Amino acid sequence: MTKKQRTQAIIQRLKEVYPLAECTLDYESAWQLLVGVRLAAQCTDARVNVVLEQLFAKYPTVQALADATPEQIEQIVKPCGLGKSKAKDIHACMNILHHQYNDMVPDDFDKVLALPGVGRKSANLIMGDVFGKPAIVTDTHCIRLTNRMGLVDGIKDPYKVEMALWKIVPPEEGSDFCHRLVLHGRAVCDARKPDCEHCPIADLCKKVL
Repeated sequence: MTKKQRTQAIIQRLKEVYPLAECTLDYESAWQLLVGVRLAAQCTDARVNVVLEQLFAKYPTVQALADATPEQIEQIVKPCGLGKSKAKDIHACMNILHHQYNDMVPDDFDKVLALPGVGRKSANLIMGDVFGKPAIVTDTHCIRLTNRMGLVDGIKDPYKVEMALWKIVPPEEGSDFCHRLVLHGRAVCDARKPDCEHCPIADLCKKVL
């Protein structure tokens, strides 16, 4: 079985185990997801969702966040850690959306990537979840699990992992596959104590094989 064939088999198996492949951040619009992803850096999605509810209750629109000061935003988002830098990026990002894009997130990868505080992981998440475009989100779960499974070979750099996965993951599967890796990493393939005995893809995993 080639690496590409094994990848497709793993994708199909994970589909059966985790039929719902969804982002675990709470959002109703693209700009809200953009804010959530920035807050999620080095913070749990569960905590981010609590903070997002408070943030959007006080600042319910792009313009409201753009009109707020970074200090006002920081007061709410600081429980997510790195409050000063995250508030500064959110404020700058919302100003660009308000003044350049009519309060809308552009559906162009490079334009989203150019926004303050947005990296490839975040831009890919927006492309895949909001606009339904091919995307591979190389978060910590994706990087750890694809290395463990042997889908990439000892690569830790997010960009290099993304480029390697594009060669073996069907474009239409990339976004959902990455969501399922998050679910699988949390449920079974824990970083400290993976439950290989009960893993539904153990027979396809290079670490186990």
